[in-house]
Amino acid sequence: MNVRQDVRDASADPFGERSGQQLCVHRQILGARFRFESTSEALMQLVETAYAGLPPQQLPMAGPEFRIDLRLLPRQSRADHAEPPPVQAQSGAGLLSGVMDASNYVVLSPAQRRGLVVASQDMLSRPYHLRYELIEFAVFTLAARGIGLVPLHGACVGRQGRGILLLGASGSGKSTLALHCLLQGLDFLAEDAVFVQPESLLATGVANYLHVQGDVLRLVEDGPARHWIGGSPVIRRRSGVDKFEADLRAGHGRLAKAPLELVGAVFVCSQPAEDPAILLSPVSAGDIAARLHVDQPYAATQPGWHRFGQRLTHIGVHELRRGRHPRDSVNALLSLLQ
Repeated sequence: MNVRQDVRDASADPFGERSGQQLCVHRQILGARFRFESTSEALMQLVETAYAGLPPQQLPMAGPEFRIDLRLLPRQSRADHAEPPPVQAQSGAGLLSGVMDASNYVVLSPAQRRGLVVASQDMLSRPYHLRYELIEFAVFTLAARGIGLVPLHGACVGRQGRGILLLGASGSGKSTLALHCLLQGLDFLAEDAVFVQPESLLATGVANYLHVQGDVLRLVEDGPARHWIGGSPVIRRRSGVDKFEADLRAGHGRLAKAPLELVGAVFVCSQPAEDPAILLSPVSAGDIAARLHVDQPYAATQPGWHRFGQRLTHIGVHELRRGRHPRDSVNALLSLLQ
């Protein structure tokens, strides 16, 4: 096609509404059905990389269907090695958006259960940023708003349908603790983002990847597990910290097949315990609400937060300090799951 024809086509279809043959895939995520559509095989492959092979995580009530359109734009002039700009969140007219730049952004309509993810070709060389900051941003936001889930920055592990919510500041050791829980046979629900029904305290998540720093390998005694983590790709967080991105679907440990009913929450603390035999200490009921609000500033603004806090206070919240070995922390959590 010549340049003059390209100009005529752009004038006739300035919004790209006649984009050609659509590819489509359905995935069950966070208790809801998601329909992804795109003309780009590369973007659809990234969706499969993120969500194929996950447990269905079916919630008791039938979840709605959400639709996400993914569009690939031409390459930008930015050098491949340059980190993309951080996402800037905006809202208005019933829409939510997350914008990196003019060619990489997300627009969401929770009321219509629809989302648009736009990415430039050079972002395909940054699959972590594209998946985590654009595609997962769209999925998590639509699911939380559309199903009425409280979105939490944290991890969750459990046993026999019962779960413990792991909270705490970045760097406190939540991911390392979640890894050792996985290696010691607990059911793994989520490492970075947990979504909770406030009334039932059923927790769901996406157990696709685990992100841990290289120093965890010295405490992983299982050879195959150490090889699994050490052979995983390395990503760089916005903070500048490098982490292994280990695929949890590789068969090491058990992924929770269904949502877990929370029976407790734990604030993971990086400080060592004064007495190595006593790692857990209860948080007083009067302090729980304030600590939760500080730890989860975004979730505290969402519908359902008040009821979630009430229910969590009722079941109990603890602080967990570090023991001599991560297995000691796992054993402490097991005492809450009895």
